[in-house]
Amino acid sequence: MSTGSTLLSSVSGPNTSRQGGFAEPSPSALLLLGQGRDLASERGVECVGDLPAPSDPDLVERARVARAALGERAFVLGHHYQRDEVIDFADVTGDSFKLAREAAARPEAEFILFCGVHFMAESADILTSDAQQVVLPDLAAGCSMADMAAIDQVEDAWDVLEEVGIADSTIPVTYMNSSAAIKAFTGRHGGTVCTSSNAEVALRWAFDQVGGLDGTGKVLFLPDQHLGRNTAVLKLAMSLDDCVVFDPRKPNGGLTDAELRDARMILWRGHCSVHGRFSAKNVSDMRAAVPEVNVLVHPECKHEVVTAADFVGSTEYIIKMLDAAEPGSSWAIGTELNLVRRVARAHPDKQVHYLDSTVCFCSTMNRIDLPHLVWAMESLVAGRVVNRIVVDADDAHWARVALDQMLALPGI
Repeated sequence: MSTGSTLLSSVSGPNTSRQGGFAEPSPSALLLLGQGRDLASERGVECVGDLPAPSDPDLVERARVARAALGERAFVLGHHYQRDEVIDFADVTGDSFKLAREAAARPEAEFILFCGVHFMAESADILTSDAQQVVLPDLAAGCSMADMAAIDQVEDAWDVLEEVGIADSTIPVTYMNSSAAIKAFTGRHGGTVCTSSNAEVALRWAFDQVGGLDGTGKVLFLPDQHLGRNTAVLKLAMSLDDCVVFDPRKPNGGLTDAELRDARMILWRGHCSVHGRFSAKNVSDMRAAVPEVNVLVHPECKHEVVTAADFVGSTEYIIKMLDAAEPGSSWAIGTELNLVRRVARAHPDKQVHYLDSTVCFCSTMNRIDLPHLVWAMESLVAGRVVNRIVVDADDAHWARVALDQMLALPGI
């Protein structure tokens, strides 16, 4: 039974149309379900082809056979937020940028199977050679955060900054969790890319390009407002008043010219659907239930959450913190649930709690499952390259400029 189809057949609204007395989903509604085609969107397109059934008792064996047949021709990357069934077949695991660099370091691999989401596979295509082909097992595996900053919106926002007279004193910095088109925009305008690990270094570099932290220059931070705000306030000693949120759906971003001129951090109105769920109440409830708990959260969480936490850091930081933690210590972790479960299993000598009171997987990341991976690998074995990710040559050039600038930052 398809729950989504049932709901859409009984509800009408702006995303549905009526046919024969029933509400039919519009193209935009179908995209939310991972169906239909929109190559310009991080939601990707439908997966074309016959997938093996998830209940196939031979599925794991089929995966093993296909992986063995591909041998060194293929390199399989697994993001930390992936399901265990997929991680089991990954040659290396890590965050998005680490995986893209790992792909670039394997020039002998003809195929890069990226078990992550669309923007990550784009980054791998940018950093690998033309002889390598990047495959995303399910093209519908997008990123809601990356979707919140479309290239036409960002270009319109830059026009606003030019009209206000501040574009020349503004450096764009985009989070790794953005489309290739946004990374290319950043490269064209003299900016850089950052990760959650190096956001502070990237922002310090950006402000140095426009007079330093004590000047009047600005950063346009895309697309995650929380990482930008948390880094500026907690690492660069700025105040919340130095930060404004640019809403692309509103004229002038919903800001006055004076607010834009006075701001130091112009934050895009975007967020992570997973990390945005955590609240200060989650933290207080956890402390009440487990008095000695250490609260460890990702910097994509809201400012009220990171200020209430004991430790804040990237996915890799979270893993390292648990590796170094004392046996018997208690930890509440605010990040994607697949990772938290994996960390908990790796540390049975510690108490590991999930910070949210409800289950919260990254739904788009979880679209990469074993049936999709088997289908992609078996297709390659049969000589068919499916779901190849290819970034436009001009976008790839300028995105590489921005990524190279990040690689040139101190400590990278």
